[in-house]
Amino acid sequence: MLYSAKKERQCMNDTANDFTARMDGRFHGVLQWKDLDALWDKVRAKPEGWYASLIGEVPVQTPMTADALGEFVNEVDALLHREHEHDYCGIVYVDDPSSPALIKIYDPHNLGSLCGSSGVRTPPRWILSRIQPTLIVDDAPLPNSRRRWWQGLFGSKS
Repeated sequence: MLYSAKKERQCMNDTANDFTARMDGRFHGVLQWKDLDALWDKVRAKPEGWYASLIGEVPVQTPMTADALGEFVNEVDALLHREHEHDYCGIVYVDDPSSPALIKIYDPHNLGSLCGSSGVRTPPRWILSRIQPTLIVDDAPLPNSRRRWWQGLFGSKS
């Protein structure tokens, strides 16, 4: 029994290490709204195995259903179009545009320095991932409007 618990912890550590490595890896910016639409089409085409997480909150342990994924994509897309008052996107990043597995979505009202050039790196607000996410700490306070939006979408009490 001790061996399987040790093996389970190792597996969890491997997942955490894989997620962290992927988060720090290379990403492509989604610059145009039409490119974001194409990205969402790819995500919806393979709806199995996606996790959505809110930075600073304990991530879920199970992937979303296809319906929950569709609702998340619709809602975050509407939020971005409504609140990012530019004629371009530029606040969504994807690991592989042709076969996405990790998507970083930045909050239009908390962009800060995405690249860390100011010495402080602003994390994305939301992550959409095929790898089970781990907790990403964010020292910035979460606005109540974002907390309510998240709770309304997933019915969570976080």
